[in-house]
Amino acid sequence: MLNHQPHSIEWRADTPFSTKFDDPYFSLDDGLAETEHVFLAGNHLPERYCDGFHIAELGFGTGLNLLVSLAAWRRSGQFGVLHYTSFEAFPLSPDQMIAAHKAFAPLQELARELAPLWGSRITLPDLRFELILGDARDTLPEWSGQADAWFLDGFSPAKNPELWEASLMAEVAAHTKTGGSCATYTAAGFVRRGLQAGGFEVTRCPGFGRKRHMTQGFKP
Repeated sequence: MLNHQPHSIEWRADTPFSTKFDDPYFSLDDGLAETEHVFLAGNHLPERYCDGFHIAELGFGTGLNLLVSLAAWRRSGQFGVLHYTSFEAFPLSPDQMIAAHKAFAPLQELARELAPLWGSRITLPDLRFELILGDARDTLPEWSGQADAWFLDGFSPAKNPELWEASLMAEVAAHTKTGGSCATYTAAGFVRRGLQAGGFEVTRCPGFGRKRHMTQGFKP
């Protein structure tokens, strides 16, 4: 199990909010559909899945994106292993994560499977998961990995600007394989410019729910 002081949250209409950032952990419209639209479709998944495919993420939150990604992997009939690395400075406790997962009925079987395993690492026949704790501005430059796809899912850039700095976006690009991608729910101009400066070809496209636009990136 995770060994840390749980991040402070409060529940508003069955949605967890960070008290530090006053921001929800997932869309008030439909968190599951948001993840599928922004992070799966935004990275052209699961059609790009293959053995050893590596997803990396800024902002682990409730672990919803991992659940959705693994569920899509299994539905796609993939053989082999999905690799998933997430960077998180303010992790939730396993109990907080499990409580948040109750909102997503289609994921209940998978959520129950992972519930006893939440920790810094999870190893399953089809999953290699690692949670790297600490400020991503410090931990990502030290990471030796290269991702095929990035989920950029920190709290709002207006409330958590540190996780969207140009120098960190450059590190994201540097830790992306050639032909890799990134996606995020935000279309903030400074985020897009940071990704472009790092080497991504950036596209603004339709967002989910109340968000008119989101951002996709491709590393040629």
